[in-house]
Amino acid sequence: MLNVKCDKILNDMMLYRRLNLALLGVLMGFVVVMAQPKSSKVNTLADAMATPEVHNITFSFAQFTDVHISQSNENNTIDLQRAVEDVNTQEHIAFVLVSGDIAETGDYKSLVVAKRELDKLNCPYYIVPGNHDTKWSESGATDFKRIFGDNRFRLQFNGFLFLGINTGPIIKMGDGHVSPQDVIWVERQLKNVGKRMPVFIVTHYPLQAGDVDNWWMLTDVVRKYNTQAFLGGHYHTNKVLSYDGITGVLTRSTLRAKAEKGGYTVYDMTEDSLVVSEKLIGEAQVRWTALPIEKKMYVEGDQKAFPRADYSVNAQYKNVKDVWVKEMGYGIYGTPAVDEANMYFGDDKGVFRCVSLDKGKTVWEYQTAERIASTPMISGDRVVFGSCDRNIYCLNKTTGALVWKHRTQNAVVGSPMIADGVVYIGASDGKFRALLLETGELVWSFDELGNYQESRPMVADGKVIFGAWDSYLYALNVDNGSLAWKWNNGNSRPHFSPAAVWPVVAEGKVWITAPDRYMTAVNVADGTTAWRTKEKEHKVRETVGVSADNKIIFSRCMNDSVLAVAADDYRLLWKVDAKFGYDHNPSMLIERNGEIVFATKNGEINCLRSSDGTIVWKHKIGNSIINTMVPVGERDWVLTTTDGVVARISVR
Repeated sequence: MLNVKCDKILNDMMLYRRLNLALLGVLMGFVVVMAQPKSSKVNTLADAMATPEVHNITFSFAQFTDVHISQSNENNTIDLQRAVEDVNTQEHIAFVLVSGDIAETGDYKSLVVAKRELDKLNCPYYIVPGNHDTKWSESGATDFKRIFGDNRFRLQFNGFLFLGINTGPIIKMGDGHVSPQDVIWVERQLKNVGKRMPVFIVTHYPLQAGDVDNWWMLTDVVRKYNTQAFLGGHYHTNKVLSYDGITGVLTRSTLRAKAEKGGYTVYDMTEDSLVVSEKLIGEAQVRWTALPIEKKMYVEGDQKAFPRADYSVNAQYKNVKDVWVKEMGYGIYGTPAVDEANMYFGDDKGVFRCVSLDKGKTVWEYQTAERIASTPMISGDRVVFGSCDRNIYCLNKTTGALVWKHRTQNAVVGSPMIADGVVYIGASDGKFRALLLETGELVWSFDELGNYQESRPMVADGKVIFGAWDSYLYALNVDNGSLAWKWNNGNSRPHFSPAAVWPVVAEGKVWITAPDRYMTAVNVADGTTAWRTKEKEHKVRETVGVSADNKIIFSRCMNDSVLAVAADDYRLLWKVDAKFGYDHNPSMLIERNGEIVFATKNGEINCLRSSDGTIVWKHKIGNSIINTMVPVGERDWVLTTTDGVVARISVR
């Protein structure tokens, strides 16, 4: 079981196994020589039992990755079962590293199945999540920690240190990401052991540009220590890379894919090398690379050799300035709410904050028991939000005092909409609720969602409209919560659900874009499809906005382009190359004063003229996901990022 057996027990087990194997070798008429330097051939201990070879292996361990347990694909579970059984036949394997993408959609049931199978290992295992475990998760990626005990690990074994951390994006679609608190944790562990002990860092993603948005924050920390390599997966293939000059080893998935059988990776540690082998189920392992084990020294701060994020765009648009920028130390996944004086948001630690708009100073804090991914909403003197601790909260916005909280049966990653004194919000327990703003009393509950609800709903024509990760867009009657209609894009796969986009309403239609890369207009009255873009016409994804006069719909394509469509007759009014690169961040397009503003997964804010798409300005404030922007006054904007940054910018 995870992190249960202490290092001493592991070392004792390995010593016991080595003694038994050596004795067996003598009885079979050959000699097994341990720690023999510069052997002409390196074998596993299992090989030594069958063949009289001299070897110098000190210990061995295995790696599983990209398991992808799925409720709809039994083969993935079978492949994991076979990998576990195969490891259990090899007594020389001391432990197993499991490096992410445990469940295909991050769901609770699949994670429980994975734990059930991994617990059958005869040796300990150490596990971290991947992007499939953290992007799609009804618990806001908190079930992983509940099920496996943690989402990071520390193992000190035979003079080596193994550290595992999460690199998957939380909730939002974007690049991999290392949270601020995990960077601090890694640095603390390294300081504790000093610069002599050899270290391996286990992640899911490769630590490089295009895979992890803030890769250098981690590589710059670990390069100061005796870091031997990063071990990971994600690519489903065996590959050796360089992360800022530090070796990165990616390994095969446990899945069989198109092959006859699955497999995994075996590492054999010798006195001077780490030998990496592929192990197909039931077959002998095959070596494919080896890493020297030595004192590692890395260049520090050489940004020419190891390029970082490029902020040169800020020099082109000098009229955009940072009024203030604050680092909160924990990731932020929701858009802030604002009033005349303050902004309000929750973070990865479960803290909900009120911060002043003028200087960014914290006015008050309220601690919940889990991560907050919900975007809050203000009404009067109250602010409402959901938490992954299974509660919906209403606080006094002036003092931060609790007014009421409503208990649910699962995490609340959905965001509230408040209209006419009623709070409308979905949760991950299959329910969408209407609560009285005054008391938190339940008005009604719709209990037929097939999966969790994430985004902010829209209220229009007596209906509350929202998407869920069960592939449906729902419209409920606001008076009693009865189903008015539900719409599906023709595909039942949860990944294609219109669940992350904030729907907008114009000309009697609700407009959405989904991961299926279509823009769709659905009639509010009856849920029929009014209009839909042609296949592969624009490749829009999970971003939508509406003009102040409700006549134009805006959306962003996945590669550079932004478009505008007439809400009445669906004419393409314009489509421009906004030069923001490849992007799938669900940041909605917000219009103000004839301009639309949106942000990217790599920390860039873009402003276009809403009449024709002309680029007005750009500004870069980081390299991680910026949540949907919020206008303040006539010229300013406030923002939050997954890197824990809160900022106010001003356009002159």
